[in-house]
Amino acid sequence: MTVAEQSQTPFDLIGGAKIVRQITDHFYDLMEADPAYAQLRDLHAEDLAPMRVSLAGFLNAWLGGPSDWFVEHPGVCMMSAHARLPITRETADQWADAMRRAITASPVEPVIAGKMAEALGAMAQGMAPNPGQAM
Repeated sequence: MTVAEQSQTPFDLIGGAKIVRQITDHFYDLMEADPAYAQLRDLHAEDLAPMRVSLAGFLNAWLGGPSDWFVEHPGVCMMSAHARLPITRETADQWADAMRRAITASPVEPVIAGKMAEALGAMAQGMAPNPGQAM
């Protein structure tokens, strides 16, 4: 890895906002079209347009790109933002699987794609109660 590559953020390495939006749109397209994600889809509003914008903004900032999402949502973390939703192990798995599919279908380098999918999958799993834990 060159010195220039070492100073780049994950946002830069994956191709920036255009690729983030591609991943986000593919994720929500999968959620809407694939019956395997029906439970996950049911947790969302009918109109996914605002969520497409919000998730893309979050991912941009999370990957080290423009931090607009964090500026617009001060003090909000993903766990607290989703605390009111009845997220289960199944819906967390569905989210992680759809996101993994969206990332791997993008032109992101496979090692980076795998790490990104792994980190986001762990975040999704962290939103579901552990077995035996009350909701």
